[in-house]
Amino acid sequence: MTEITLSGPIERPSAWRRRDIRREDYRIELSAACLDEIRRAVDEIRTHPLPTILRTPADFDLTNCRAAMAEVRRVLKQGVRFAVVDRLPVEELSKHEAEAIYWLLASMVARPVAQKLDGTMIYDVHDTGQQALPGSGIRPDKTNIEIRFHIDNAYNTTPPEIVGLLCLRTAKSGGVSRVLSFHTVYNELLARHPELLLRLYRPFWFDRQREFFPGEPDTFSASVFEDDGEELRARFSVHQINSGYALRGEPIDNEGAAALAAALDIFEQPDIAIDFEFKPGEIQFVDNRTLGHSRTEFEDYPEPEQRRHLVRLWLRDHGRRAYPG
Repeated sequence: MTEITLSGPIERPSAWRRRDIRREDYRIELSAACLDEIRRAVDEIRTHPLPTILRTPADFDLTNCRAAMAEVRRVLKQGVRFAVVDRLPVEELSKHEAEAIYWLLASMVARPVAQKLDGTMIYDVHDTGQQALPGSGIRPDKTNIEIRFHIDNAYNTTPPEIVGLLCLRTAKSGGVSRVLSFHTVYNELLARHPELLLRLYRPFWFDRQREFFPGEPDTFSASVFEDDGEELRARFSVHQINSGYALRGEPIDNEGAAALAAALDIFEQPDIAIDFEFKPGEIQFVDNRTLGHSRTEFEDYPEPEQRRHLVRLWLRDHGRRAYPG
């Protein structure tokens, strides 16, 4: 086994706590000029229908919007690694029109890629009433349960680099969005539990959520932390790890369980994360390999047309656009 050597604390803008964050560090306001461009693009979309995934920003005059998305990309690559775009005029738009504009804006940040083996590119996040049980293939985002801090698609060889979420409707109560820095989590573990931090560089089993071809295993082996010499990257999802070991019919080793518990304890520190209430029309982007995102449990409205509904895009500029990457 290759010996793992821990580096020192990470001292970058990506290693932050709530007290370090200012609104202007992550908030990107859409200017009046950008909103005018969006409304003109909507007119074009209404006049000349096409599947959303065939549309590209080059087909529209989006000069001011392109500048806003360039700032989003700067924040994601060089800043605090998450951004909230405020906001699309969803009250004026159909779901299809809102998704199309969201697709165009996100495409200026990075390349959209498939979120399932069947090639799904645009993914609805809402409660279906199903349960996210081990091996069921039901993802937690199809329920109303609390989702702990995680990266998306931790159980794939090529997770997305960036995750986008457009809010169409909020819940009756709950469903608060939260983000934290895995670089800060690393620093805390280095200071408090260096011996357990080493375990997070060795593999755990992840439930693959039924996203695999016939004959392939239903679990995936990977470490929580990896460092390619340029930057520490995370692959964390305690739900998928617990489900992975359940599928294999074996317990997590004691050291692994202690390392995960230490990370979860850090997640509970009062100053570790930033919370915000999603508003309809807002778009959240996160660097999927350095930040964890979560949401609290929520209660929905009884009327289907009022229930919480987000739309997700996965973005990645390398590899295939297909799910395996």
